[in-house]
Amino acid sequence: MPTIVMPDPDAGVIARAPQIIAALEAALPAGTVISSPEETRAYECDALTAYRCPPLAVVLPRTTEEVATAMRVCHELRVPVVPRGAGTSLAGGALPTADSVIIGTMRLGEILEVDTANRFIRVQTGITNLAVSAELEAEGFFYAPDPSSQLACTIAGNIAMNSGGAHCLKYGVTTNNLMGVRIVMATGEIIELGGPLLGMSGLDLIGLICGSEGQLAIVTEATLRIVPKPEGARPVLIGFDSAETAGECVGRIIRSGLLPVAIEYMDDVCLRAVEAFVKAGYPSCAAVLIVEVEGSEAEIDHQVERIRLIAEELNPVEFRASRTAEESLAIWKGRKSAFGAMGRLGDYLCLDGTVPVSKLPHTLKRIGELSKAYGLEVANVFHAGDGNMHPLILFNANAPGELERAEEFGADILRLCVDVGGCLTGEHGVGIEKRDLMTKQYTADDLAIQMEIKSVFDPTWLLNPAKVFPLEASQPHRDAAARCHDIH
Repeated sequence: MPTIVMPDPDAGVIARAPQIIAALEAALPAGTVISSPEETRAYECDALTAYRCPPLAVVLPRTTEEVATAMRVCHELRVPVVPRGAGTSLAGGALPTADSVIIGTMRLGEILEVDTANRFIRVQTGITNLAVSAELEAEGFFYAPDPSSQLACTIAGNIAMNSGGAHCLKYGVTTNNLMGVRIVMATGEIIELGGPLLGMSGLDLIGLICGSEGQLAIVTEATLRIVPKPEGARPVLIGFDSAETAGECVGRIIRSGLLPVAIEYMDDVCLRAVEAFVKAGYPSCAAVLIVEVEGSEAEIDHQVERIRLIAEELNPVEFRASRTAEESLAIWKGRKSAFGAMGRLGDYLCLDGTVPVSKLPHTLKRIGELSKAYGLEVANVFHAGDGNMHPLILFNANAPGELERAEEFGADILRLCVDVGGCLTGEHGVGIEKRDLMTKQYTADDLAIQMEIKSVFDPTWLLNPAKVFPLEASQPHRDAAARCHDIH
């Protein structure tokens, strides 16, 4: 993960900026297009703040039809488009280029249909993740995927990155809960895929769209699977005196056949930060697991007892089963506040490589060794149940060379994840952060097939440029798209 290089912007597009902005303003309602430098600067980066570039303009539509209109204008004038949700991407997925127009979904915030009998909700994709479950609260239902950024992140971004969350161990990630989408293609054509009915026939095109990182289309509406709230739920907090032992405990719980709702992991660096921030009452130890189970009281008691027996074989520092709703909230408050708490310590890079659960002890040990070798502290907080790791590499952005050193450290962690049988990303996406590591996980033939699929959906290669695919690998496709446009 060396310092990111972006292609030079198209000088011809920048020279036509007044014409492009005028065309967008003429085609869209007043107040939809933002073009002043003071306002576009707010969109110069996402949560990967190390890299910034103000876009040519920003379009904030309120309907699918307005998204389609903006896309048609950009397609006709050959302007790159960067789709953007709430801008919480940690991989630079919404980083614009100077010759690009951002089309944001944040004004697409309507709830279109709620059907608890058939267990689905249909929404515009600018709605936040948390707002979906809030809408369902009174009906006794919820939407399962729950990223840590759920207060701010939108369904559009969740679909783009196939986001997960603490409860994905039992309920699955976004792709397991996405039933249908309405999308706008690069040409401005509107297409509907799937819907509320189960067992849709034909190719699983929704599976292509989910996790495609804005490379294929912009998702403006989504039909989401909803589930009834469980009869009850209870978290258990388990402390260990070594990171490797905590990782071993995760593996033993999974191998036992138990299926908790969530298994979350925090190490000592993170625990200290969280305690200073929210005083959640966590023990002072090397690592903590939060294991949540659900069901009837009898089911919960049975599962908690089995987890206790598994943990006791590994000599935990503490085993604490929540007894009240207040204790449950305190346990989860610490985990949900972890990233904010770490931010108080300074700058950090947050990664999301995924490894087989059986490889967690080895992976955690190697990360500790790499931390010493690079001379940079790392905190581990992650969804342990499915091996979705989130190492937070602490560095000083004001110290010359430290960002680059942190990026190299991060690249080695991601290479480690692939080496043990995992992958580069679990839910943050590739974006620009992992773009140049794609050759570690995929062969040239693998990447060629993926890029051919992009060319089918986006023959102009104008959607979310310079993301996901290594620039050297994608250059022939981008050149071919440019030649095709010149011919026409």
